[in-house]
Amino acid sequence: MTTTSNADAVQLADIEAIKQVVASVQASQQAKDPAAFLAHFHPEALWTTAHGKVLIGRDAISEFTWKVLPDASWDGDVTYEVTHVQFLRPDVAAVKVSQVYHPAEGVGDEGTPLYVMTKQADGRWLLTACQNTAVHRD
Repeated sequence: MTTTSNADAVQLADIEAIKQVVASVQASQQAKDPAAFLAHFHPEALWTTAHGKVLIGRDAISEFTWKVLPDASWDGDVTYEVTHVQFLRPDVAAVKVSQVYHPAEGVGDEGTPLYVMTKQADGRWLLTACQNTAVHRD
């Protein structure tokens, strides 16, 4: 018989909650919906884009996102998959994501974002320090 401790059960629930945030980020990108995307950021978040632009605070992230996301030129699908979760503390997780844009034609872009997420007092996980890294093919 296998038993699961309360701590293990909490960690499994947190991993599932983190995966749901990443799935929602995917959905917001697919829909090109800045409001849905921004809902997942801590007010004091740090975001570095795949091209190296550093945005500090949700207001700066919001300004940038409202400029670029609604008019993004890609069409097709985008997928985000959590590939690794490492808890730095029970309320802080480093989350590695595989990000793939699947255009209607041709080969899409790939990314390997790192999201440092923090668990809030109400139990929500928020994006707090993120680096969106593009994958370059040789």
